[in-house]
Amino acid sequence: MIVIESLTKRYESMTAVDDVSMVVERNSITVVVGTSGSGKSTLLRMINRLIEPTSGRVLIDGRDTESEAGHVLRRRIGYVIQGHGLFPHRTVAENIGTVPRLLGWEESRIRTRTAQLLGALQLDPGQYSEKYPHQLSGGQQQRVGVARALAAEPAVLLMDEPFGALDPIIREKAQDDLLDIQRKFGTTIVLVTHDIDEAFRLGDRVAVMSAGRLIQYDRPEVLVTRPADALVARMTGSAERAMRLLSLTTAGEAALPWSACEAAADGVVVPTSASLREVLSELLWRGSECATVLDADGTPCGRLTVASIMARGRPS
Repeated sequence: MIVIESLTKRYESMTAVDDVSMVVERNSITVVVGTSGSGKSTLLRMINRLIEPTSGRVLIDGRDTESEAGHVLRRRIGYVIQGHGLFPHRTVAENIGTVPRLLGWEESRIRTRTAQLLGALQLDPGQYSEKYPHQLSGGQQQRVGVARALAAEPAVLLMDEPFGALDPIIREKAQDDLLDIQRKFGTTIVLVTHDIDEAFRLGDRVAVMSAGRLIQYDRPEVLVTRPADALVARMTGSAERAMRLLSLTTAGEAALPWSACEAAADGVVVPTSASLREVLSELLWRGSECATVLDADGTPCGRLTVASIMARGRPS
């Protein structure tokens, strides 16, 4: 969906983003993580050209973003920032309808889309449409911000530290809402965060940045088990907690139904008594994605995949 080619941003003698290339798959969530000053937000803003790159290019659905005016490009890309950025003098419905009105949608279509999004985010349209931002809780404001970003049915949604201002309990619910929305609408999401636990919880793939460079870009389980360098290993220190959890869970307890994945072509089999950590090690060593779980009699009773094991170890 998004192809980033040798993207670079320089400010006089300082390079904020240095020759980054990556591919974001359609209908996925990609999370860019890094410390302050790593270049992650600058990279995100070059996708919708809020910041113009010094060199390199971005393709969205095969089309160079430089082929149209920046303000036109941004109308077809959803954008959510920390603190939601709602217009305080506009109602919830008016906020959500901002971009559709700029695009010339009919009012009936805007009302229908607004109601659809509020319902999807568990906000009753009849109760919330005419409220103003100051009448909402922080979590409700954040959900309205997401609804506004999705209003014009964008194929791409960019999110810059969207949950950073929320307290931990509300933040977890907001993350759940995002996962539900992504599954429901199939939007391709690129999200920036400094929180590696959030990155692992949300990301199909995670990009780790430092000093403007892309250090590693892969599935969460690969970053945990095969970090590219010491920095990535330190950032994924939460993996220690995950590995302890996997050591305490058996294959029998976590086995997926027999139909959950195809038979392992290389014949990886594990007993129900094996810990998930042992199963994960075996799968990674063998380069396999799936193992058959055998009961005490040697009868297949389920399956385990790398993804299902790593899901057990991620923050819930």
